Amino acid sequence: MIKKILFTFLLIALAADLAAAEKKFIKLPEPKIIGKMSVEESIFRRRSWRSFYPNDLSLEQLSQILWSAQGITEKSWGFRASPSAGSLYPLNLYVAKKDGVYEYIPDGHKLVEVTGEDRRTAIVRASLGQQFIGEAPCVIIVCGNFRISQAKFGQRSYRYINMEVGHAAENIHLQAVALGLASVSVGAFWDDVVAKVLELPETRDPFYIIPVGYPKSEQ
Repeated sequence: MIKKILFTFLLIALAADLAAAEKKFIKLPEPKIIGKMSVEESIFRRRSWRSFYPNDLSLEQLSQILWSAQGITEKSWGFRASPSAGSLYPLNLYVAKKDGVYEYIPDGHKLVEVTGEDRRTAIVRASLGQQFIGEAPCVIIVCGNFRISQAKFGQRSYRYINMEVGHAAENIHLQAVALGLASVSVGAFWDDVVAKVLELPETRDPFYIIPVGYPKSEQ
């Protein structure tokens, strides 16, 4: 009986190792800390944009945007680009593109594939049919885990995590402008449907959908 139980655990562990090995990882280029546009100009030029050309973002552009939101800026302590109450960092970033959905991993500055399917159309449906989301070549979804903050801050964690979502989103918007791109924050969507589309763990919730791309005239 004991041998049978041990054999079962061995099979489970082997299956988990195989699943991890099959995951696709993308190492992102190192982000730049000096750009061509000042913070002041990015703030001045930032607008919510809902019309995009289909041109893909380069890996360098995507790297810079993700780093600006949750990238590690101090390796000794693991501090990130956006402030976090208690330095708990409960947020997670997901990226939906034509070649699949990826989760951003700050440690190592890389992407891990969630699925190789283009889920942008499904995100449009989950977002009450806002078609411009599907037009954007890159859709960033800011997600988070309330339980991480709640364990330390109790009821106040609800306030803190929403603050952090705002910090990360604004960094994304300003970095997009500095790269010659445009973006918009979307808050109207069915949480449970978006969570299913992104294959989120039960402990994570979606808070913001941010399409990013090259701006096309809205007239």
